Amino acid sequence: MQKDLSNYRKTYEKSELSEDVISDNPLELFQKWFYEVEASDGTDEPNAMTISTIGDDGFPKNRVVLLKKYTYEGFIFYTNYLSEKGRAIANDPSVCLSFFWPNLERQIIIKGRAEKIAKNLSDGYFESRPRGSQLGAIVSEQSEPIASRALLEHRLKLLESEMEGKELERPDTWGGYLVRPISMEFWQGRPNRLHDRIRYSLQEDYHWKIERLQP
Repeated sequence: MQKDLSNYRKTYEKSELSEDVISDNPLELFQKWFYEVEASDGTDEPNAMTISTIGDDGFPKNRVVLLKKYTYEGFIFYTNYLSEKGRAIANDPSVCLSFFWPNLERQIIIKGRAEKIAKNLSDGYFESRPRGSQLGAIVSEQSEPIASRALLEHRLKLLESEMEGKELERPDTWGGYLVRPISMEFWQGRPNRLHDRIRYSLQEDYHWKIERLQP
């Protein structure tokens, strides 16, 4: 099987990224870009991000998760702590997040370290989820093999029946992570593949070093 993709071409001309207009703090630039992608057309889930971890087998693995909150401290998402990504983070908290917004010809690459958030914060978010999502988080042993889809749905029906009319509590194995960034790179597509790349690197004094990278 073979397919030649060398003729795929795209010209990037929608915007530019200049040191003259960026913030000293990359979280402020992230917020500006996020607001802009929210206001634009063509992105269904602007908070969708790829997270990369290193597994027990030594290989990196990427998957898409949803960003649920960002602050000056970093980026928060939720998952099963015993899932493949949860186990990987327990062994090595160094992770990489990336956002790709093709309609604005932009991407952001974030290196950081993940840590569990406080239990009460995970409780609060779990309580805000639709009941179906709560049930799904309880019934699924995320990343573990299962014989069939039918078995998973059967377990869900049993749990629905057992917990009918009762309040659902967050499992201890499910909750949030905060990724504290140490590096954030902002990429803006430009003509002739001379893309703008601005990288922020966190210094020992907690100031951010700003550099332009060659495309």
